Amino acid sequence: MTHIHHFTYGAFNPVAAYLLAFLGSFLGLLSTGRARSARTRGRRNRWLIIAAFAIGGGAIWLMHFVAMLGFDVPASPVRYDPKLTVVSLGLSVLTVGFGLMVVGHGRRSFPKTLVAGILTGVGVLAMHYTGMAAMHLSGAIHYEPGLAAASGVIAIVAATAALWFTVSVEGWGRVTGAAAIMGVAVCGMHYTGMAAMRVELSEAVNTPVTGLRPMLMIVPITLLSAATILGLALSALQALTEEEFTDGAGTPRRGVHADSTTWSLKQASLSAMRRAPGTRPSPRPVAPRLPTEGESVLADDPVMEEATAASS
Repeated sequence: MTHIHHFTYGAFNPVAAYLLAFLGSFLGLLSTGRARSARTRGRRNRWLIIAAFAIGGGAIWLMHFVAMLGFDVPASPVRYDPKLTVVSLGLSVLTVGFGLMVVGHGRRSFPKTLVAGILTGVGVLAMHYTGMAAMHLSGAIHYEPGLAAASGVIAIVAATAALWFTVSVEGWGRVTGAAAIMGVAVCGMHYTGMAAMRVELSEAVNTPVTGLRPMLMIVPITLLSAATILGLALSALQALTEEEFTDGAGTPRRGVHADSTTWSLKQASLSAMRRAPGTRPSPRPVAPRLPTEGESVLADDPVMEEATAASS
């Protein structure tokens, strides 16, 4: 067995990985909160898909590879297979999305959340070890069974807790606390799985190692992350706009943003007369009111005086 470095750059990688896990979980929980308040199934599915990319793509997959940048084997070059790397991303997003779709529809129940959490945890575990299989060394990689099993248990517990948070947590304070717990769980699963790793170098240390260098992975990961974040932002903005301007059935709302007034022909003609310059409707003639008994006639009002004299 050879020596392995998990923190080549010190605390930078684990701190950056945790921040990504926290931020992805936070955005995912905000999206699931919007999904709970959605009035249509299509709108709810859109928010759940956004949450799947935020949690599965950001909090789990992106955190995994940022943490892997701190991994190094001094006695061997480390390279990555881009195809398996992309496959691991698909596993993470699809399994998290499946769990969210299961718990995001219908009545909330712990058995349903537990089943979805187990399936999602297994998928996240498959993502982790698929990403590890994408790593090429001048030797063979083995895993200690006890720690590997512990990483699996952590993945299932973390996935179940995350799914429960998505259907029960409300409010900024609780969402922030739940995202912090999810970040710890995701990082704990990753580093427990890494602690189970053992590397046995081949006799010919100069064995060719194919794949991309770890630092070269930053460029495609950054571009992919930027494109994903931009797409999620545009989709979320569109969903927010639709919710603001339409009701649950997708019809325009009546009120400030929609004009629901029905104009009749008479109203239209009156409006046109008001808009025409120098034109206004003639006032209706008003008959003079006769004073009642005991009410005095104003001396300076000749109309009232004539009317009073005529009546007498």
